Amino acid sequence: MKTGQLKRLERLGKRRVDPDLIISAETAREMAELSAEIKRQIGLLLDRAGQVETVIVGDHKKIVIPALSQIRSAGGRLKGLRCVHTHLAGEDLSEDDLMDLLFLRLDLMAMIKVGDSGLPEKLYAVHLIPVPVAGKSWHFLPPVVLSRQPANFLELIGALEDEFSRAAAVRKSEAGKDRAILISVTTQAKSVARESMDELEELVRSDDVEVLETIIQRRDKINPRLIIGKGKLAEIILTSLKRNANLLIFDQELNPSQVRSITDHTELRVIDRTQLILDIFAKRALSREGRLQIEMAQLKYLLPRLGQRDDALSRLTGGIGGRGPGETRLEIDRRRINDRLSKLDKRLKQVGLERHQRRSRRRKKELPVISLVGYTNAGKSTLLNSLTKSHIYAEDKLFATLDPTSRRLRFPEDVEVIVTDTVGFIRHLPDELLKAFKATLEELHEADLLVHVVDISNPRFVEQIRVVEEVLEELDLADITVMQVYNKIDRVDPVFVQEQLQRSDAVAISAINPATFAPFLEKAKKLVLKKWNGHQDVA
Repeated sequence: MKTGQLKRLERLGKRRVDPDLIISAETAREMAELSAEIKRQIGLLLDRAGQVETVIVGDHKKIVIPALSQIRSAGGRLKGLRCVHTHLAGEDLSEDDLMDLLFLRLDLMAMIKVGDSGLPEKLYAVHLIPVPVAGKSWHFLPPVVLSRQPANFLELIGALEDEFSRAAAVRKSEAGKDRAILISVTTQAKSVARESMDELEELVRSDDVEVLETIIQRRDKINPRLIIGKGKLAEIILTSLKRNANLLIFDQELNPSQVRSITDHTELRVIDRTQLILDIFAKRALSREGRLQIEMAQLKYLLPRLGQRDDALSRLTGGIGGRGPGETRLEIDRRRINDRLSKLDKRLKQVGLERHQRRSRRRKKELPVISLVGYTNAGKSTLLNSLTKSHIYAEDKLFATLDPTSRRLRFPEDVEVIVTDTVGFIRHLPDELLKAFKATLEELHEADLLVHVVDISNPRFVEQIRVVEEVLEELDLADITVMQVYNKIDRVDPVFVQEQLQRSDAVAISAINPATFAPFLEKAKKLVLKKWNGHQDVA
């Protein structure tokens, strides 16, 4: 562009229009004339005070609105910015214009149609509405001649904000509590995705997050960039606007580029199932080893995702702790994380050595070991408490127990054993978490008996059994005797329990009712003594 044209663009950036007008006739004329002259669309982002925040120069067919993260939001459900731009070929507001309106939560998307003479013809505008009409989440205003547009823009936006607030009908949340929309994108049958989504919802609630809505989209092929269809994402963003959500949680693991692509379209926080589980573990881990393991898993998850953080990371940095001028902030963060991972690895090896020494001392006391394993929230900690009259933390939520706990149990006839509770398993358990907890789970190799606790009241208990068996196989525990125990029989029909027992070699209990323990204790004692006596004979 010529110097004069650049100066005219600069002047546009300094303009301020009447806040009650979408755009002033004078500013619209300047935009139209310059746009026709350079044969490119020109756009302005204006705040509610009428101040131009950004000038955008596109090509002949479109403009690209830059990231708005640096522009302060108005604080309502809408962004507090309107976009006014030119169209040169006589076309109407485009699909891209509507998507920008939705994704960016703009107050309004407006278009000045430029005539052959290079002068503005009419102003066209569209805004979001809280309740879709005929399947559309937006409303087109009647086209107007610029000099005759009504001076009621602020009144219109105020009314829209009020409508969104009323439509939300949102009950007051606890201070600081996240409000999430859960999303699953699948190529499988929706029934399969529904099972996984139900579990995700349990995870979310156990992390003290309010679930506003669950959305499942079945696709023939997953969108590699956004994972979800662009139109569906636009619907979700509008729903978040109406429901006052601040968080999107995907059931599928998102790669770094997918997170970047989604967050390019919305200011909502975006996390996946893996990040959610890591967050739950971070909150629940109590032991030193547990906290070290979680930190290691979190850092390994974060490392490849550093690039999606804000632009400040790309600033050049020097000084103490850096390799010198020219090292980027991003490189420094990566190096620090790698240094921290190295230290964590050394600490975990030391803790592992201490744990091994404790196990050795336990073995010298010649006490058999029973390890409780199972799907998360199957009732392992409750069973340990009931068996040993302990007070281990137990709650009806996923991953209530993370740190391994051991207690003594005396069978009838003065047979004493050690009973150990372990972290619960779950489908799609993040690889980094499994690796981080592998050292803890190594204790299972010392067990004389694995008691697989199954929540028979859960409609998905068969699938949960399969998941646990797969994890045990992955941990190379196939040579240890496994005893299956159906728990929570107080919640299901006794006839159903008997049917399941006839199909398996399991025993049935209610962990909250010791009166149901007799068959379990008798069988556990026989299996433990058989294994233990075998060890003694070999010794």
